[in-house]
Amino acid sequence: MPPADVDDDWSDSDDELNADVETNVDLGVPDGPVDELDTLLDPSVSRIGGHPTFLSFPQPPATHATCPNCSQPMELLIQIWCPLEESPNDRALYVWACTKGSCQRKEGSVRAWRELRYNHKYAEKLERKAARRKAKEAEEAVAAAAQAAKKAQPKSNPFALGAAPTASPFGLGSQIFGSSDAAAPSECPQTESAERSGSPTLESDDGGSDGVDSESSDGDAEGADALAASLQAASLDDSPWSAAPSYPPFYLSTVSEYLPPPPKTKVPAGATVDQDDDSPTNGKDAHGRWDLEGYENSLDVDHVFERFSERVSYEGEQCLRYERGGTPLPFASDKVFDRLFPVPPAPPLPVTKPDFMVAPPRKRSYAPASLPRCPYCDGPRVFECQLMPNLINVLRTPAAAADAKKLTDAERRAEVMHAFKGAAASKGMEWGTCMVFSCEKDCTGGKEGSTWREEYVLVQWDV
Repeated sequence: MPPADVDDDWSDSDDELNADVETNVDLGVPDGPVDELDTLLDPSVSRIGGHPTFLSFPQPPATHATCPNCSQPMELLIQIWCPLEESPNDRALYVWACTKGSCQRKEGSVRAWRELRYNHKYAEKLERKAARRKAKEAEEAVAAAAQAAKKAQPKSNPFALGAAPTASPFGLGSQIFGSSDAAAPSECPQTESAERSGSPTLESDDGGSDGVDSESSDGDAEGADALAASLQAASLDDSPWSAAPSYPPFYLSTVSEYLPPPPKTKVPAGATVDQDDDSPTNGKDAHGRWDLEGYENSLDVDHVFERFSERVSYEGEQCLRYERGGTPLPFASDKVFDRLFPVPPAPPLPVTKPDFMVAPPRKRSYAPASLPRCPYCDGPRVFECQLMPNLINVLRTPAAAADAKKLTDAERRAEVMHAFKGAAASKGMEWGTCMVFSCEKDCTGGKEGSTWREEYVLVQWDV
C-alpha cells in the first residue's frame, strides 16, 4: 500500500470535465462477426481476432508474432486502422498475445506492431492543402501590412489650404460629378466578394478545380487499394500467417466515451450545505484530482481499481480505449502504476521549529518520461491505446468450447494425465489491461514504401 499521505486516487485530464460531455477517448466495441472475405482482406477495417491483413506486399515475417517465452505463434487480439490526419502514410496497429498459461505474467507475451504505407495520392492532397494554407497566410500577411501602413499614414486636415478633396461618405459626389475615382470604390466590394466566394474553395479539399483532382485521386486510391487487396488475396493462402492460430473475427466499431453527470444530492428544506472544507467540490479539487484522508489510504482498498471499474462501467462493452497522446487508465496499484504515476517527493519538514505540521496529500500525475524512447529514431513515446478486460470475454467464443467437446475418450484421458503430471499448460489470458505506447514522431524507414515497427507494451495483470 502507498504511504498514508499519498493521494492514491489519481485522476487523468478527462475527469476535469466533470461529466455530461464527450471525452477525447474513442471506445472500441464489438459489432458482430465478420463473414465477408472482402472485408477480411481490407486492412482499413478494424477488427477483433482473425488473421492480420497487412497494408503492403510482401508481408512481414511471421516470426514477429512469435512468443519469446515459448517460441510459439501468438494469436491476433486486435487490428486497428488508425492513420494520422496530417501524415501521408496509411497506418495500422496490431496486437498479439500468447494464451499459454506458462507464458502469462511474463515479459513479451503481449506484443504490438505498427505498419505504415506511403500513400502517394494522399501525400499530393496534403501538399495542395499546405500550398493553399501558405497562400492564404501570405495574403493575410499582405493585408495586415497594408492595414498597418494605412494606419501609420498621417491624417490630413480637410479644412487646410490645398488639402485634397475627400469623397463623400455616401458617394454622392461621384454619382453627381462623374469622378474618375468612382470606379475604385465600386470595384473593391466586387473583388472582395469574389475572393470570399473563392475562399471556401481554397479551404475545401473537394471544391473548385481541386474537387475534380480529389475525385480522381480517390478513384486512383481505390484502385490501388483494390490492387493491394488482390495481391493479399492471391498470397494469403500461401502465407505462413494463415497457419497461425486465430480467434473468430469480429467487427470493431468506434463510439465516443460519455461520462454521465454525477447524481445531485437532495437537500431537505431549510438545511444548509457546509462549504468550509478545503475541497470546493466534495473531495475534488480544481484540477480534477481527489483528496483523500490518511485513514482512507490505510484501508485495504485499491482505489485505482475502483476508479477503473467506475470509469469502465459507463460503457461495459468496451474492448479498446484509444487516445493517442492522452493518459492511460491504469487497472490497479502495482509496479506499472507506480512507474506511470510516480509518487511525488514529500515536502521538506520544518527544521527551525518543532511545531506540528499537517502536510497536504501528495497527488500523482502521469509521467510519460518514464517510458523508454523509440529505438529507431530516439524520439519520445506517447500513449496510444489500451486493451480492456471485455476483449477476453469476446474472444471466448462458443467455438472453442465446441472444439473441446470433439476430443475422443483417449485424447481426454491423455489430457487428464498431462494435467495430473503438471505437464499441460492451461490456455487463457490473465491481464487486466494492455497499454500500447507508440513513437510520437510516427517514424518511418523512408519517405516511400512501407515501415514495420514494434511498439512498447506495458501489461497490468489481473490480481
